Amino acid sequence: MLRSVIVMSVFVLASATSVIASERVLFDFDQPKKATEWQTVNDGVMGGRSVGRFKINTDEAMEFFGNLSLENNGGFASVRSRESKLGIQAGDPIVIRVRGDGRQYNLRLNLPRSVGRISYQQAFKTEKDKWIEVTLPMEKFVASWRGRMFPNEKLDPRNVSGMGIQLSDKKPGPFKLEIDWIKAGTP
Repeated sequence: MLRSVIVMSVFVLASATSVIASERVLFDFDQPKKATEWQTVNDGVMGGRSVGRFKINTDEAMEFFGNLSLENNGGFASVRSRESKLGIQAGDPIVIRVRGDGRQYNLRLNLPRSVGRISYQQAFKTEKDKWIEVTLPMEKFVASWRGRMFPNEKLDPRNVSGMGIQLSDKKPGPFKLEIDWIKAGTP
């Protein structure tokens, strides 16, 4: 009896360890200094008037907020991580825990500047004032460049060097999205 309990305990522990090892935290926001890993890029780079900002809030989440404007050919606000090797592998889904405002956002995967300016995006819908986990399969990210889609461009996740959240839903007005963490792999 004792031997089967020990064997079962080892099996459960080994299973839990393999589950933990397959899921990797890419970003969390448990310290204010983690804000230095991120920056905003809004449509002002093209003459637009949207305002997007971010901060690490008291709930230890990144809060992305502002006002989306369609004036002067505008229409997007974003927050992006600075370039670094993320270690994403083929087949890794991206899982993100967010509390939103009911709007649709895009998670964008960026490649190093030397590879080109194409990024890969996938939309996700938020639920107003409710924390949800969103799973974004790697094979569903679509290449885009300046609003144009390139569905035949395939993503090699090993090249991903950054990511960001973008709002570009063509609905002017205030927005707010909180991000608790971003992970890669399966839980």
